[in-house]
Amino acid sequence: MLDPISLTAVTAVLGAVGSGMANEAGKWAWESTGGFVRRVAGREIPAPTAPGELDAVARMVSDRLRQDPRLAASWTAFASRTTSGARGAAFGPGAGQPALPASIRFFTDRKEALKSLDREASRRADGTPRLALVHGAEGMGSSTLAVHWGARQAGMFPDGQLYADLAGGTAAARETGTVLRILLRQLGVRDEDMPTSADELGEFFRRCVADRKLLIVLDHVRSAAQIRPLLTSAPAVFTIVVARNPFPGLDAVRVPVGPLTDRDAVRLLTQLLDKPAVAAARATLPAVLARCGGSPYALRAAAPRLTEPTSGTAVEADPVRGAAQDTYRLLDPATARLYRLLALRDWPSLDAGLAAHVAGTTPEEAAERLDELAEGLLLERNATADGHARYHYRPAVRGHAEAAAVQEDGIAACSAALARALHWYVDLSTSVAHQSLPESWRVPAPSTTHRGRTFAPTFESRGEALDALIAESGNLVQAVHCAEESGDFVSAVRLCRSLWPLQLKAGHHEMLLPALRIGARLADTHLPGAAEAGALHAQLAHTLTELRLWDEAETEAVAAARAEESAGHKRGHASATEFLGLLRLRQWRFGEAYECFDEADAVLQAMRAEDEGTADVPRARALLERHRGRALRGLGRLEESRDRLGTALDHFRANGDTYNTARTLTDLAETWLDASDTTAARPLIEAALTTLSGQGAEYHVAHLRAMRERCETEAGGTG
Repeated sequence: MLDPISLTAVTAVLGAVGSGMANEAGKWAWESTGGFVRRVAGREIPAPTAPGELDAVARMVSDRLRQDPRLAASWTAFASRTTSGARGAAFGPGAGQPALPASIRFFTDRKEALKSLDREASRRADGTPRLALVHGAEGMGSSTLAVHWGARQAGMFPDGQLYADLAGGTAAARETGTVLRILLRQLGVRDEDMPTSADELGEFFRRCVADRKLLIVLDHVRSAAQIRPLLTSAPAVFTIVVARNPFPGLDAVRVPVGPLTDRDAVRLLTQLLDKPAVAAARATLPAVLARCGGSPYALRAAAPRLTEPTSGTAVEADPVRGAAQDTYRLLDPATARLYRLLALRDWPSLDAGLAAHVAGTTPEEAAERLDELAEGLLLERNATADGHARYHYRPAVRGHAEAAAVQEDGIAACSAALARALHWYVDLSTSVAHQSLPESWRVPAPSTTHRGRTFAPTFESRGEALDALIAESGNLVQAVHCAEESGDFVSAVRLCRSLWPLQLKAGHHEMLLPALRIGARLADTHLPGAAEAGALHAQLAHTLTELRLWDEAETEAVAAARAEESAGHKRGHASATEFLGLLRLRQWRFGEAYECFDEADAVLQAMRAEDEGTADVPRARALLERHRGRALRGLGRLEESRDRLGTALDHFRANGDTYNTARTLTDLAETWLDASDTTAARPLIEAALTTLSGQGAEYHVAHLRAMRERCETEAGGTG
């Protein structure tokens, strides 16, 4: 059995606790660990943020524990309750289900490519990743090949088939951390169980797949660096990378996907239509084959009009653009205009709401036109869990549509269409954000002016509103970029502030980070010293903290407090200062945290009746009392900590705040466990469990149960 005070064991505990901060219990454990490390060292030890720093802290702790048997016994009990409440890679209901897009019915040729994939998937494991690079020009069917092979060989992968499209409307949408979370969700791992740091996510992912039989398809990859953290040498995992062109730096079997021969092209057309239809097109067939250039996409697009004469225009070097032009010229004017104007930004997800505002029509008419474009293969249908119809462009098709918009509509009309799209997303995001978090003053008020033909939908519950905000997150990030490029800083600021419910309730921090940086920068430029600047710096600080970029988070939190103070916004000033204190707790800087909470309380006490948010002051001060109790616990001043926590508990109980009542009861129990007094801790733990009954707070409950088990173990050992 591993010695619990050995360097290896201590390092493992610190690493496990550090990677588990995505949920409330994980943050508790990290904060508690900081207090214990301070107790061991006899002085403040900054929280480690890099592997070398963690190793140094672990070595110091292990050395001190070997010198002090009483501390060693306390550490063993502490480590047991801290890590037993943490979750490992728990696979939820979605685990093992195929996540690949639907395969196509008719698939022609590609026998050699399929055999290459068969060989790589079934070769003997030798410690190197099972890895294939499928590459081919757009429209040649490289993605289709990977998906078709996966569907055909599903029996080889009983633990699941994972899929991630690395195209994305913005670079942020497909950062490594974002893609890793997509894959982990498909495995059934919840966001609360994932490490917060992007560096730790890759290692966590590899642990999750180490003993599983999985297919992983990574589509539209641009470079080896983009996917290196996603690769694994697990013996039963096969990864297919799909790219337009082969690239260096990837030790993979290369599987080229080129144009279909004329014979195979005719075979595909025959499958799509029938023999008589192809025979009837004998006169036009050679021109169609030449125009399609062996592209399965172009052939599918041409099939419905096979017997019609070709357009007579020169054959496009890119058969996908040529096919788009051939279909486009047959559209009615209103649908053609919608096709053009939607392409002016690379929106990840097009729907009837956006289309209606861009085109100035009704959602019903827009939905019909979107469906028409999808039927003509000018748009691709997105796979959605909620049944809401969403679409996206192929890159070459979007390029054709965007060029047509500039040529046919002109710069002024294109700018006006983008402005309408931007206004739609501002109206949508502010309304939906408010519905998902109505009590938060950080969420901007919904738009009161009616700037389009439709307004944002209403939802029956906060959860439904949050789901809608999540579904639009990629578009909202793209809208922030659009607002910045358009010089519309007001829209950018409102869009960024509408992201707060996503940050607070859903995470998605890697995706949101670039947009929040833009928002804070624009607010500083155009609204220096205003409350809006303070709010955006605070939002940015929150996301940086969750990503464990603590030095940057500190800078942003200080900037938030400074801007709020300059604006005379006392509630915002107190909140930003409180946040800086919470960051200090995360950094194990407990004395400075206490000072921040004192400063925030002084700001709240100075608020007058006419100040915004005065009704929230009693609750805000109670929260600060709880935070001061936490800081005092980290400093080892347990009696003072209990006094502060007790005052906070009285307020929360008197006002029916069950959530904070349970959290404060847990804090109090922790102070008694720090003193090895399980008799005093046990009733507080039971009270917290009773308070949380039926509230679905499973991470908090798991943490409390681990604390109760420690009480029972120690009681049994002394009985």
